[in-house]
Amino acid sequence: MEEGTARVVRVSVVPGHRYPVEIISHCVWLYHRFPLSFREVEELMLERGVVVSCETVRRWCLKFGQAYANALRRRCPRPGDKWHLDEVFIKINGELKYLWRAVDQDGNVLDILVQNRRDKAAARRSFRKLLKKTRSVARVVVTDKLPSYGAAHREAMPSVEHRPHKGLNNRAENSHQPTRQREHAMKGFRSVGGAQRFLSAFSDISPHFRPRRHLMTATNHRAEMTVRFAIWKQITGTAGLPATA
Repeated sequence: MEEGTARVVRVSVVPGHRYPVEIISHCVWLYHRFPLSFREVEELMLERGVVVSCETVRRWCLKFGQAYANALRRRCPRPGDKWHLDEVFIKINGELKYLWRAVDQDGNVLDILVQNRRDKAAARRSFRKLLKKTRSVARVVVTDKLPSYGAAHREAMPSVEHRPHKGLNNRAENSHQPTRQREHAMKGFRSVGGAQRFLSAFSDISPHFRPRRHLMTATNHRAEMTVRFAIWKQITGTAGLPATA
């Protein structure tokens, strides 16, 4: 090859992995951003000339997904002072379980917890886990009229105002929609632990790439997404890659 025609590409390799971090982070992004299966991610990467198995993609998502989600969470501003809590049915291995979710007034996911019941003990566990994770106390907590919330609220956070009202809790109910889409695409979850692990990462990664598009112009949306992609590259270690010389 003649001098001046060679193209030098700098890649960052993750220790213990033979694939560069750009490929790993891209697969993790694809899986958590879109309702895709591991095999569909494998096919998309193959179209780009990257041969990687669906099992490898699965392992990457398990190993790196939560780490990326934690890094995104550390960059988030402090949660708002108005928290919305809600629980929905999810089917795990053919059995009905309950997904408890807490969001603030801006729709930012504060915590998720998969449990077998929705009684007082389950509500109390959800409150305490939420307080421990956020390390803050809300001004107002909004829930539906499930009696378990009131009983648990009096024990876990009695000094916080509690508003049990079905119509005021649309913020939390709308936050369940992306999870429902993924649950359908995955044909249900296989285990409680697997659902908790996936949703813990998904609840931070997916919203990062879902700004409130209906409140933005097209120009502002593109600018916002550019910033969010830059943040993703920073937390995954791909900022500035690849570079050519």
